[in-house]
Amino acid sequence: MSAGEAGATTPRRRVWPWVVSFAIVAALVVGAWFAGEAIARDVVVGTVREEVRTNLALPADQQIDVEVPGLIIPQLLGGRLDEVRIAADDVPVDQVIADIVVDAKDVPLGGGDVRDARATVRIDEEQLPNLLQGVEGFPVDEIGIDAPDITAQTELSVFGLGVPIALSLTPTVEDGMLVLSPASIEVAGAEVTADAVRRQFGVVAEAVLRDWPVCVAQYLPAGLTLVGVGVDVTESAVVATFDIADTMLSDASLRERGSC
Repeated sequence: MSAGEAGATTPRRRVWPWVVSFAIVAALVVGAWFAGEAIARDVVVGTVREEVRTNLALPADQQIDVEVPGLIIPQLLGGRLDEVRIAADDVPVDQVIADIVVDAKDVPLGGGDVRDARATVRIDEEQLPNLLQGVEGFPVDEIGIDAPDITAQTELSVFGLGVPIALSLTPTVEDGMLVLSPASIEVAGAEVTADAVRRQFGVVAEAVLRDWPVCVAQYLPAGLTLVGVGVDVTESAVVATFDIADTMLSDASLRERGSC
């Protein structure tokens, strides 16, 4: 090999250690980033979970799932979380046990307004008597779900005789309150119209042929406003949707129990 050839190969040999070193450094940087990302995610998820437990006075062993899509570190540097989902099953809300999911966007880390936050509350059929027992006069002994309605069994007392009445009630929302309205009626097993029941039983029928307002605000923080309700056909549950006030994080009064 000539001297010229030796000189031509030497620089190429010297480049390889730099390439290997760069690859190692790059791998370390990436590893450090993902290690930092994992730690940051654990801190954020743990903090959100603890804040939810504290603000809603939930038991220490309450399972709470927190999801924050995307990379955490850039969101921390920006001071806001793009999206947050919080979910918990079997949450004790006064005398009712419910499954709750909260979705929020543009959540500030240092206090401030939240944009586009919504909560979904799911109440199973078994919990309906607990929810409706506070409604004066409502027949809570036999309540069920026959989608899209809630069903109830009761009796009309006519001249000392009990006449069995089966009601199908459609859940709706009026001025932020849950309202159950008669959709169909059965008297002694035969389906009849509300007008026919009124003609037959007179003013006595008004005891059951009326709208039933249900105050759900008394079980939840004041910053939640009921905006939608329906019946889940597959899971036999009532599903209510609530808008969450933008200022709920900064206004402590909105985290207090609501009222009707």
